Amino acid sequence: MLRREFLGGTGLALGALGATAVLSQETGANTVAIAPGDWKALRDLFPLTRDYIQLSTFLLASHPAPVAGAIERHRRALDENPADYWHEHFMTIDGEISAAAARYMGGRGDQIALTDSTTMGLAMVYSGLKLKPGEEVLQTTHDHYSTDMSLAHRAERTGASVRRIPLYEDPEGIADVKIEQVVDRLRAGISEKTRVVAVTWVHSSTGVKLPIRAMADVIASVNENRAEDKRVIFCVDGVHGFGVEDEDVSQLGCDFFVAGTHKWIFGPRGTGVIWGSDRGWANSHPVIPGFGGSYGVWLGEVGGDKIPAGDHMTPGGFHSFEHRWALPEAFELHLQLGKARVQSRIHQLNTQTKEGLAAMPHVTLYTPMSTELSSGLVCFDVAGVPQVEVVKRMHEKGIIMSSTPYRQSYARFAPSLINNEQEIERALAEIRAMA
Repeated sequence: MLRREFLGGTGLALGALGATAVLSQETGANTVAIAPGDWKALRDLFPLTRDYIQLSTFLLASHPAPVAGAIERHRRALDENPADYWHEHFMTIDGEISAAAARYMGGRGDQIALTDSTTMGLAMVYSGLKLKPGEEVLQTTHDHYSTDMSLAHRAERTGASVRRIPLYEDPEGIADVKIEQVVDRLRAGISEKTRVVAVTWVHSSTGVKLPIRAMADVIASVNENRAEDKRVIFCVDGVHGFGVEDEDVSQLGCDFFVAGTHKWIFGPRGTGVIWGSDRGWANSHPVIPGFGGSYGVWLGEVGGDKIPAGDHMTPGGFHSFEHRWALPEAFELHLQLGKARVQSRIHQLNTQTKEGLAAMPHVTLYTPMSTELSSGLVCFDVAGVPQVEVVKRMHEKGIIMSSTPYRQSYARFAPSLINNEQEIERALAEIRAMA
């Protein structure tokens, strides 16, 4: 079936419900039964080598069995008959993926755009925002390269300015950062020119988790005294809290939430999401033409106002469809595990790691002890041992960790759901031996 025939024949009426039918009838559910809190059973779903203790899987997740099975199912069908299989799915399946994302993260499916990564999502959001010359984007000094460069490129193209402020002092004040301090610095940093605030939920540089809801309240109070076209848009890079924290993204108070789904959420590699509030999407232009309902607008089959914002903003083109189409399995696995249980387990292992490091005289712990201000990352220094050397020595001992890719670099552990208490103690013993 040709694209025009498909569009005309459906009248774009299938939407998310049609997509659900496609997935349930043609592919079926690819789920597994795991008892609540059975973390060993979860670990057994991953083909990760047992030769190493994995304390850096947040960088790029291994595919658990349900996700790997879905990828293989879609890949096989595409290889056998790519044209037919694609035409059967391309107009409906993105709606089901967005619906699955909404079940996990909150909000509505039509508010969600699908991307290939956090970096792509950030670039699309910051490129698409309706900014005027002279308006300002306020970001922090703690953000990742992807935020920094997305905003720098936007400023070069539009004449909008970018200003950076610290929310805590690095390195002296990291471990003792307070919510009140973060909130006060944000409030003081917002000027009359500020039109966008860009922050990162969990800093991969330090392990600090920002109090997004409290920061959103500050922005809301600023907006009370502004005309609609002058109100601040609040954007969050949420990737290192996504899949860890038990939060409804739509209730955090931000206008955009951007995350890759191939990290803590265990999604297929090369996938990501953008959630946008209705106000956020209303203040944004599409950046890359979509291949869903937006194509039907171009063909004259449907009016643009009939297409959900997330559909308009989802980049078209040909992707690794077998990966994107397997994303619902990752969300369903996390829902099966239970968001609250996931958060509790990761914080438990995170606290064990921090307490162990803090007790070592030759270690400087940077990540706050408080679970309100930390998540799944733990950053530290070993006296007299460069970060790169720490990573190398640990690898030689069968433990995979990382160092932070910033100008000020630290050693970094990332205990996750695939780890256990015994692995944490072994890693701590090796750090203790570096004294």
